Amino acid sequence: MKYIELKKDLKVSNIVMGCMRIADKPLAQIEQTVALAFNAGVNMFDLADVYADGEAEKRFGQVMRDLGIDRKEYVLQSKCGIRKDGKGKINRFDFSKKYILKAVENSLSRLGTDYLDVLLLHRPDTLVEPDEVAEAFEKLRKTGKVRTFGVSNFSAMQMQLFQNAGIEIVANQMQFSLGHTAPVDSGFNVNMYKDESVCRAGESMEYCRVHHIAMQSWSPLQYGFFEGPFVGNDKFPKLNAQLNKIAEKYGVSPSTIAVAWVLRHPAFKQVVTGTTSMNHMAEMCDAGDIILTRDEWYSLYAATGRVLP
Repeated sequence: MKYIELKKDLKVSNIVMGCMRIADKPLAQIEQTVALAFNAGVNMFDLADVYADGEAEKRFGQVMRDLGIDRKEYVLQSKCGIRKDGKGKINRFDFSKKYILKAVENSLSRLGTDYLDVLLLHRPDTLVEPDEVAEAFEKLRKTGKVRTFGVSNFSAMQMQLFQNAGIEIVANQMQFSLGHTAPVDSGFNVNMYKDESVCRAGESMEYCRVHHIAMQSWSPLQYGFFEGPFVGNDKFPKLNAQLNKIAEKYGVSPSTIAVAWVLRHPAFKQVVTGTTSMNHMAEMCDAGDIILTRDEWYSLYAATGRVLP
């Protein structure tokens, strides 16, 4: 397992266990998967208040108490900002100071902890007042309830808006995988009349590299917007053939290679897994130690059907 520094005195694993899907799984299964990840060197766990309407945070807090893992031994990241109507449908984003402070209090209560190591704002709120966010963050920092702050799915200028308000961003969590290559496509096709030249990721990747912000990949094995896994999927024969070929060389699974592909990019310092399977979790952990060659990385990109200019 490899580690990076999100900030001084905050060392985190490059594999992060995502806990979005744990709420409806048996407690024993979650405990086994968390224990496997932790023993393999994973020290960071990702949640959000919106996951199963808070139930995922409750379940995770229970798991860590049952396993007896000391709070100082792991890094806890959660998110807020997505709000729902009375019927459970997402209908707005909210970065108001009042909401952020209340959301953190609720998350801490559900998790059974006194602090978050990282708080991400979840999807941009177009009505945001950056100075108001800065006030909320400063209060959370001073009271020791949140150590560091970041964002999720933010463009370069949306991050700049926060930076101008004096907000330090340590991470930006964004979708990136062999099934979703938008963050790199436009960089290959600058100044061209091609669909790939459209910048869908808002130059977030380049901005994060310039400002030393860690990018975290979510859905590293999915294509589309939660349309399903691409590994072993008959819709992607060329990609799977190349994944299998490289996996055989390294003696690992194709899923491991798919995650290693993400981590090979200098901008993406971490991968957030979405699995609750012990076998898949083990495959993710193996990826942290594999460094693909340049030829291997580009061969996999080509196998997605993307054409370099």
